[in-house]
Amino acid sequence: MVEFTTEPFELDTFPPHAAAARRVVDEAGLEVSVGPFGTSAEGEAEQVLTAVTRLLHDSLGAGASRISFQVSVVPTEEGGDNQ
Repeated sequence: MVEFTTEPFELDTFPPHAAAARRVVDEAGLEVSVGPFGTSAEGEAEQVLTAVTRLLHDSLGAGASRISFQVSVVPTEEGGDNQ
C-alpha cells in the first residue's frame, strides 16, 4: 500500500499534479481511497512499486514541488505478505 500527497496544495482547484497522481494509480488498477490529507492505493507489491515510480515522474512533470510517500506492506488474508 502507498499513501501519498502532492504539493502545492490548492483548496479551490484540483491541480494538474494531483490529477496526474490520481490518473497513475487508477491506470495501475490499484484500489484507491481519497482522504482529506492524502490518497492511498493498495495492490500487489510490483503493481504499487511500478505506480510509485510513474507517480513521481508524472506528478513532478505536471508541476508538483513536493511529493510525500509512505509505503507499507499489508498482510494478505492468508497471513503472508503481498508479494
